[in-house]
Amino acid sequence: MNYASFIRGARAGIKSLLLHKTRSLLTMLGIIFGVCSVIAMLAIGEGASFEAQERIRQKGALNIILRSKKPSGDASAGGAQRSYIADYGLKYADMERIRHSVPGIKRMLPQRLEAKRIRFPKHAECEVVGTLPLYREMIPNDMVAGRFLTDWDEREQKNICVLSEDLARSLFSHESPLEQEIRVANRAFTVVGVIRELSRVYQAGAGTGGPVSEGRVFVPLHTFRSHMGEQNIRRSAGSYQVERVQLSFLTVEFNNENDVARAAPLIRHALADLHKKQDFVVEVPLDELRALEATKRLFSFVLGSIAAISLLVGGIGIMNIMLATVTERTREIGVRRALGAKKRQIIAQFLMETGVLSVVGGLIGVVVGVFFPYLLSWGIHAMTGNEYRVVVTVWSVLMALGISVATGIAFGVYPARRAAELDPIEALRHG
Repeated sequence: MNYASFIRGARAGIKSLLLHKTRSLLTMLGIIFGVCSVIAMLAIGEGASFEAQERIRQKGALNIILRSKKPSGDASAGGAQRSYIADYGLKYADMERIRHSVPGIKRMLPQRLEAKRIRFPKHAECEVVGTLPLYREMIPNDMVAGRFLTDWDEREQKNICVLSEDLARSLFSHESPLEQEIRVANRAFTVVGVIRELSRVYQAGAGTGGPVSEGRVFVPLHTFRSHMGEQNIRRSAGSYQVERVQLSFLTVEFNNENDVARAAPLIRHALADLHKKQDFVVEVPLDELRALEATKRLFSFVLGSIAAISLLVGGIGIMNIMLATVTERTREIGVRRALGAKKRQIIAQFLMETGVLSVVGGLIGVVVGVFFPYLLSWGIHAMTGNEYRVVVTVWSVLMALGISVATGIAFGVYPARRAAELDPIEALRHG
């Protein structure tokens, strides 16, 4: 079929469909809803996956994160003994052992976390994080005001701190927190910056004495060690519990993904002799990311398959209407055959009509499908207050449109062949 024949066929198909506008519109509804369903379902699945992957990426695909964990034996001892000392978790010696036994390391970030109470200017429960200036390079976060910790602060063990944005807002709601003083563990710290944490990569509870809700205070690691030590003492009704932890977290960054894949078992082996109680956990964000991507592909396939059922129903609707059209136009077909039209031309005419139905229906479905997920997300936020992210991708739009066109044409083949196989003499007698 040349270009001119194609244009003539398309015009004839559109003209034929416009003769029955309501019927054509109702026939297209199945395709419209099918395309909209495919795009919306994939957008919802993609949005959920995107948020989870973004949280993992914040940890760093080239990082391995070691976290101190209280052994189960020590956890049970607290209930049986009125007073006890638990010494567990990562040590500074572990850093050196990893540095010398694991190849491909680019840099390392130690952290110590402790739950403390701020007593000035207001009382607030916070999480004190002793860390290095390297923190912002390895775990990117935005500075809202002021600056972050520097190498000078670390070397000189300065009594300075950086507040998380939520804690700064809670403590200094009507004034700038910069150059203000707060007291943590009976020590005065000068606020030099406010940071907006893009994601809470590390969760409270690793040697902190439990989760904290009001925000974080970042101080130089050496200052933390000098003022707060390595012991967390909790007293209650005639008993006390002492937990001694040197490092809460140790983030190890590598040069490339191949180094990360090789390093995890080497780290476990290097620390096995020093930690018989299994008092640390090794997290590999790269492995989590790969597993999540595989799950996302399966999830998208399942959601797309479920939504594609709507397209199947739309295709059946097209076949049903086209079969009825063949019966209505039997005499027209007989006249065309008598005037010399070939079977392939009859087939092309009917396929052109189904193609127009599926293409127009698919395009309308794309427009509706692109906006519907965002409307749904807005509705969920308006009713529940929870943010729900949706992501409409180009490939999902193209896939839905392609399947709709293919479905329409595939279900139009049988009616088109049935029209072409009509006997011209019998067709002329019809009606």
